[in-house]
Amino acid sequence: MPSNQDQPLSKVPQVTLLFWIVKIAATTLGETGGDAVSMSMNLGYLAATAIFAAAFIVAVAAQIRSGRFHPLLYWATILATTTVGTTLADFADRSLGIGYAGGTSLLLSLLLLSMALWHRTLGTVSADSIRTPQAEMFYWATIMFSQTLGTALGDWTADTAGLGYAGGAMVFGGLLAVIVALYYRTAVSRTLLFWSAFVITRPLGAVVGDFLDKPLSDGGLALSRYSASAALLAFMLTCILLFRQGAADRNH
Repeated sequence: MPSNQDQPLSKVPQVTLLFWIVKIAATTLGETGGDAVSMSMNLGYLAATAIFAAAFIVAVAAQIRSGRFHPLLYWATILATTTVGTTLADFADRSLGIGYAGGTSLLLSLLLLSMALWHRTLGTVSADSIRTPQAEMFYWATIMFSQTLGTALGDWTADTAGLGYAGGAMVFGGLLAVIVALYYRTAVSRTLLFWSAFVITRPLGAVVGDFLDKPLSDGGLALSRYSASAALLAFMLTCILLFRQGAADRNH
């Protein structure tokens, strides 16, 4: 039997409080950054999606080629998924006229299909199993679908459901609190709880991002998308550089 030293190294970080703090900041930055390129720069959703999709492909390729976990590279790839998820969801919902409900349903189906294929192929969808290129491809495809789904779900909750940005943040924050309670008080599958939290943090970031940069008349704070994005990026970099983040433990 191979020793731990002979087995591939994990390419993803340990799931700690720091992980979730940076994840929420990244999803919020994905919203403000995506809107900055598609709206403030007037490039439109399709052109912005093409730009961020190219960045996503480059980042994933670099992540897969890397021999070990690199925090900056990992979070750059996560950020690429949040920005392309923002503009892709907006393009589908608004430009293609699918609507928030239709976009949410379609993306949820794609997310579940991705996870089903992943599990059928490798026998697990655990984030701790990301040690091979094949597992990484499934991992990043699933994350990209979850980020896009989260954008559509956040917009649907805030706009179509009429809860507004603050109301949407309370709903998703409450759901996240329920997941935390289940983690500490029950024996529910840790893998299920991880992916549930991963999905829920995206619409939470989406509604918070919209709250920061949308006009006052729409219930936002009307902050500059550029300055909000810069502040969120600085916060992310501070967390990543100041606090050591190790690779996931295979026995975790």
